[in-house]
Amino acid sequence: MEINSDSIPFARPFIGREEEEAVLRVLRSGWLTTGEEALNFEKEFAALLEKNTPGLNLKALAVNSATSGLHLALEAAGVKQGDIVLVPSLTFASTAEIARYLGAEVAFVDVCKNSFLIDPNALEDTVQRLKNGKRAYPQKGPKGRVKALIPVHFGGLPCDMDAIMQIAAKYELTVIEDSAHALPAKLACGAYAGTAGDMGVYSFYATKTITTGEGGMVVSSNPSYTERMATMRLHGIDRPVWNRYSGEGSASWYYEVKEAGYKYNMPDLLACIGRAQLKRVFDLLEMRRAIAERYDAAFSQDERFLTPPSCSEDARHLYPLRLNTAFAGKRDEFSCRLRKAGVCVSVHFIPLHIMPYYKQRYGLDKNDFPETMRAFSAEISLPIWPGMNNAQVERVITVVKDVCR
Repeated sequence: MEINSDSIPFARPFIGREEEEAVLRVLRSGWLTTGEEALNFEKEFAALLEKNTPGLNLKALAVNSATSGLHLALEAAGVKQGDIVLVPSLTFASTAEIARYLGAEVAFVDVCKNSFLIDPNALEDTVQRLKNGKRAYPQKGPKGRVKALIPVHFGGLPCDMDAIMQIAAKYELTVIEDSAHALPAKLACGAYAGTAGDMGVYSFYATKTITTGEGGMVVSSNPSYTERMATMRLHGIDRPVWNRYSGEGSASWYYEVKEAGYKYNMPDLLACIGRAQLKRVFDLLEMRRAIAERYDAAFSQDERFLTPPSCSEDARHLYPLRLNTAFAGKRDEFSCRLRKAGVCVSVHFIPLHIMPYYKQRYGLDKNDFPETMRAFSAEISLPIWPGMNNAQVERVITVVKDVCR
């Protein structure tokens, strides 16, 4: 298929002089891997999240991806073989796969009608079946001990954490917020998304509100979790070892391996970019919101489309436009025509319960999660990134309407 050479990318990072100068500073320092830049990034990130919640006392740990952060969080929660982790069916692969890393099983939960967020009612129904010794879904799915829950703040829109935390408390579940899309979204209580659960995990992938290229952050106010994650993050070593080559004393090189850990640390070369990005996180957010407002104005009164749910404090990480029922069956053709016309789009997400691995493992059918399938089959994510100019936004709007016409 021939593609317009002047196409508008689906996503693009907003990188300026501050990030360039930070990288040069680290390159010239002679220390590229985990060190003071990463440590300062952790402190600054935690300080930002604590501002709206006095006494929160968060500890933040920089990691090389949100996936590794989720893995560390589940491992710290004690998830193991025989346990079940609950996740929404409409999410990216990493949310579920990290349970399988630990030998645990995954139970999917449908999303709310006209939403992309996990349905608290469906969640409680699933938990009750599992607690009663039944399978996660009628006559199919895994059985076992329900251990943890991973709600996903989809596209920057926070889940109903009040309802989710009530369910978690009732059934003694550990809650790990997948906040990959959610910085700096706020919950209804005013706290930042990612701080209501036992642990929260953020992504700094190239498309996110702030980026380090690849990377993530896991946060918690529970010392038992953060101490365990800090140990497991770097080979199970019992102390910070970033300065073992330059520390004072005759045995600065000495360390002990307490556990069979992982290699999940974030290097300074990436952390310094994150620090520069964090300083303007709210400016980057406002750029996204301005684009989303123009999309809302253009599509909300057009009966061919359904604009995404939003709130005043969401992060507008994605703009998941949905086609109405007359066009939903032609979504794939629609997206191909948009790309040919020079507008790059995506789909979020292909549901995990129709992926071959989970479909075969748990005997699932696409109709097992009807709201997930409704959302997926009609959704197209439009470009929304800091730095998009007015002409590009208008072009997206015009092309979408013209192709639909």
